[in-house]
Amino acid sequence: MNLIDRYKKPTPKFFKTLRNIGIVLGSTGAAILAAPVAIPAVLLSVATYLTIAGTIVMAVSQAVVSDPDKDETKSDVNNNSDDAV
Repeated sequence: MNLIDRYKKPTPKFFKTLRNIGIVLGSTGAAILAAPVAIPAVLLSVATYLTIAGTIVMAVSQAVVSDPDKDETKSDVNNNSDDAV
């Protein structure tokens, strides 16, 4: 599976939430960096880290795909009749 196919497949719910958190982090950091006022160096450093972390979380979360062919339910595992005593 190449990268384009991976990004077109559905993303699990947990990773959609994580992706949205990454978008918020990246946007917040970018907004702080783009502010037209004098900002302390510590805040600029934190904003840089927020932007990088948000971008990475967003990209990795989007690349995770669910594979319904390989999902195994608990009921399938527990319905083994060979284990009867």
